Amino acid sequence: MRMIDLIERKKQGKELSEEELCYFIEGFTGGKIPNYQAAAFLMAVCFTGMTDREIAWMTGAMARSGDQVDLSSIPGVKVDKHSTGGVGDKTTLILAPLAAACGVPVAKMSGRGLGHTGGTVDKLEAIPGFCTVMDRADFLRTVRETGVCVVGQSGNLAPADKKLYALRDVTGTVDSIPLIAASVMSKKIAAGADAIVLDVKYGGGAFMKTPQDAVRLAQKMVEIGRACGRKMAAVITNMDVPLGRCIGNGLEVAEAIEVLQGKGPADLREVCLVLAAQMLSLAGKGPADRCRQTAEEALDSGAALEKFRRMCAAQGGSSEIFAKPQSLYEKATVYQLSAPWSGYVRRMDAEACGRASMLLGAGRETADSVIDPAAGIVLCRKTGDAVKAGETLARLYTNRSDRIEEAKRKLLEGYEVGEEEPAEVPLVYKIIIE
Repeated sequence: MRMIDLIERKKQGKELSEEELCYFIEGFTGGKIPNYQAAAFLMAVCFTGMTDREIAWMTGAMARSGDQVDLSSIPGVKVDKHSTGGVGDKTTLILAPLAAACGVPVAKMSGRGLGHTGGTVDKLEAIPGFCTVMDRADFLRTVRETGVCVVGQSGNLAPADKKLYALRDVTGTVDSIPLIAASVMSKKIAAGADAIVLDVKYGGGAFMKTPQDAVRLAQKMVEIGRACGRKMAAVITNMDVPLGRCIGNGLEVAEAIEVLQGKGPADLREVCLVLAAQMLSLAGKGPADRCRQTAEEALDSGAALEKFRRMCAAQGGSSEIFAKPQSLYEKATVYQLSAPWSGYVRRMDAEACGRASMLLGAGRETADSVIDPAAGIVLCRKTGDAVKAGETLARLYTNRSDRIEEAKRKLLEGYEVGEEEPAEVPLVYKIIIE
């Protein structure tokens, strides 16, 4: 078998066999297939696409390229959740303990962020003492004892994906739906859960800009998961506006605690309840409408908050954050951004909000940038809100006084104000169930 033949066939739009795709993944991961041939193959995929069978075969080979987590020692149906990412997306901090409080074990491996804001691991590490590095035996034991554990991804989890993504990033092949789907699902399959709920976001603050593209991606990932023997569901959610009112790691943890207390922003609570209903339903807890009610009760009763408290204790996190959430961001200096005009906020550029938070220190401009856990933004006005000139649009938290004016300008660019109140856009566009 020769790689040049696979490139030629894919260039002509022909379907490759499972054996051929395994040959490509194994050869590239092992260093036998050079970058220039792999890049040519990826570009051919961008132009001619892949069949559903090809995507499933390649995903399986990528998942088998490194460690595969065995969760069989944990009783019950293990459900994982994955978000395609967005500004202010702290849903994992809420969903993991919420699902566990409803009797669904969550053994989750999450990643860091590169760009606008931190990833789930960065957010959890804003909690003093919280440990996201754990050997496999301790990880499994913690889930058995507390029902939930969230750690960083293993260095050898789907190494084929890590190597392929680095090449896609520099060859203009990131935006191929088959390649995105295989990338996401290879890590989820390797992580060992029995069922997976996908939160696929669209809009200005997401990778998929339209709901139609988000649906296409979600359908591919659901099909891959089913082909690999997983129960699947996908929720298509709007990310034209940041989720919740807080952007930045410590601020987002504090907001997650607020939701776990039965309060918090309505949009964040709603998205979490929709996702939780799907997680519980896949775990066999009943139909989604009844599962939503179960999740609401766990939030309002304090059961989900208590589960998060236990998770923090098990992973070394400080208990002070529950009595004093402001300790997560009080070391930053606070600046006010005042509205220069009056009217209704008609539109927000979520990406501009994310970039402003990155300037403040909440995200990474380069791979080796150090995140300031106290940095970020609290949005006092969002799409649909009325505002008068001089009122506070947002509060900015930072220890980088030299970047504050640039961050203010970037954030202000993200607002569009008009005389008429905008039409309300649904948070959830569609739910796809296997």
